[in-house]
Amino acid sequence: MNAYHVSELIIYPVKSLAGISVKHWQVTPTGLYMDRKWMLIDDAGQFMSQRRLPAMALIHTAIHDNCLVLSASGMTELTLPLSLSEGTRLTTTVWHDQCEAIHFSSAADEWLSTVLQHHCRLVYHPDDSHRAVDPLYSHATDQTAFSDGFPFLIISENSLHALNHALTEPVSMRRFRPNLVISGCPAYAEDSWREIRIGTIDFRLPKACSRCSVPALDPDTALLTKEPLATLNRLRKWQNKLYFGQNALHNQCGDLHVGDAVMVNTTGAMQPPL
Repeated sequence: MNAYHVSELIIYPVKSLAGISVKHWQVTPTGLYMDRKWMLIDDAGQFMSQRRLPAMALIHTAIHDNCLVLSASGMTELTLPLSLSEGTRLTTTVWHDQCEAIHFSSAADEWLSTVLQHHCRLVYHPDDSHRAVDPLYSHATDQTAFSDGFPFLIISENSLHALNHALTEPVSMRRFRPNLVISGCPAYAEDSWREIRIGTIDFRLPKACSRCSVPALDPDTALLTKEPLATLNRLRKWQNKLYFGQNALHNQCGDLHVGDAVMVNTTGAMQPPL
């Protein structure tokens, strides 16, 4: 029997803004409750992220009294309803997916546009909208909100430790924006996991996570750095992509807690095959 456990749970209520570390959290059909349920879009309806606007990393999120609170240096806090059911519906784009969304308010747009010095709109993923996951890696019932493609990203603590051992200056897990951090397993053990159980919830890990430029952004300064991508390019490159962490899908809803045991039920070949 292994001794693997969940050491951290993180939600990102607004896509590409700072996340929230929680001790326990509900899992819904789209993933962790409120994870990537909000998103910023440009005038063409395309999603906006730290790839285009690094300053998004400096907008903090919090949940208080059934409200979502955004904060940024020099600005009064912006308080939003945690969920939204009414408003103007529009079609947005997340990579190759067309996603239904509800526009919130021009006041919120103005607040965010002022912080980012770039015009944007704030939208919500409707609770009655079903965004499917890539059918090559999922079941027909799998869904997600405004994530890049999967409801969960899993990384082990020791994978980060192994990467940091190869770096001159260590980086934090925050650069990689996982939802579930796992302790107790060997570095990159998650690359071979196919089916795991955490608490009462079964997960499938069908695809390794290829990394964009976001891990090169310091989440405290929004400044671009060469690492860790330069080292990932040396150690974790396959078919011209850099990999770190595993995308995951869940079979049930329920609750997750920091400290939950992680049982590995099925393993396979390492993905990517490094």
